[in-house]
Amino acid sequence: MSLKLIDRAGAEVLIPEERSREILAAVPEQSIAMRLMRRLPDMSSKTRAIPVASSLPEAEFINGDTGLKPTTDMSWENVRLTAEEIAAIVVIPENVLDDSDYDIWANVLPRINEAIGTAFDKAVLYGLNKPASFPAGIVPGAAAAGCTLALDDTKNLYQQLLGEGGLAALVEGNGFVPSAYVGAVSMRSKLRGTVDQNGLPIFGRAPYREGLFGRAAYELDGADIYFPNSDVMDASQALLIGGDWSQAVWAMRTDITTKLLTEAVISDADGKVLINLAQQDAVALRVVFRAGWALPNPVNRVNGDAATRYPFAVLTPAE
Repeated sequence: MSLKLIDRAGAEVLIPEERSREILAAVPEQSIAMRLMRRLPDMSSKTRAIPVASSLPEAEFINGDTGLKPTTDMSWENVRLTAEEIAAIVVIPENVLDDSDYDIWANVLPRINEAIGTAFDKAVLYGLNKPASFPAGIVPGAAAAGCTLALDDTKNLYQQLLGEGGLAALVEGNGFVPSAYVGAVSMRSKLRGTVDQNGLPIFGRAPYREGLFGRAAYELDGADIYFPNSDVMDASQALLIGGDWSQAVWAMRTDITTKLLTEAVISDADGKVLINLAQQDAVALRVVFRAGWALPNPVNRVNGDAATRYPFAVLTPAE
């Protein structure tokens, strides 16, 4: 672990010189997973147990007026949702702050928030750098359940997505209906390029809607496709992720909190001091966010096999 900080060179555009001091930045991207998943009430402790149906009751016709009515049962099991911490510390020498007439912190904080959202999305979608308490990730989970489809450029894209045996059918075959899709940017051109015999686009386009994630301009069978304006989607693993996003849940333990450190010592995992803020005239902004997510995957009457039942399906790159 090496020390990273905003030095004079990195912040020179913020220090008055013979150049514009105005900083133009887009609205920071937020978490696409948090937007689409079902949010539960904030957590009052680190963990929460979610009761999930593991078997369903059955009913039968009765033979005659005096036939015996059968008994039935239903069972549940707990799925644990654990809040884990995502954090970052931004270090800035005091001289850099003194020489700047621009509010550096006001510019840094939204980008830190964006980075936290990206880290959460990558853990949810791919299991990247995830804590041990988090599920495997939607893409690995879909692969384990056999809910992936490799793109075949020699076949009709419409049939691969919406036809029998297509991406949507993989979700529907498990008892769920896709509510939304998340796609890699490269899928936009594939959708635009799919036309009918008259050269007209096959895929319907939803009305443009402004929002945190830009414009939702594409849809599949009435379900919006979102294309995150970040590096969240890894096109080498998944071109399109579709499913019933209400089946995935998340909850926040505490909101994003910040603390300005002035007298602290920052060290690496081995205890080596990287910077002594008081001794080296620097300050640090610590940002912490705690949240967890889970995929309960309750039993349903379409697919009662937990090993193959999954509410998501993934279109992977061509083999």
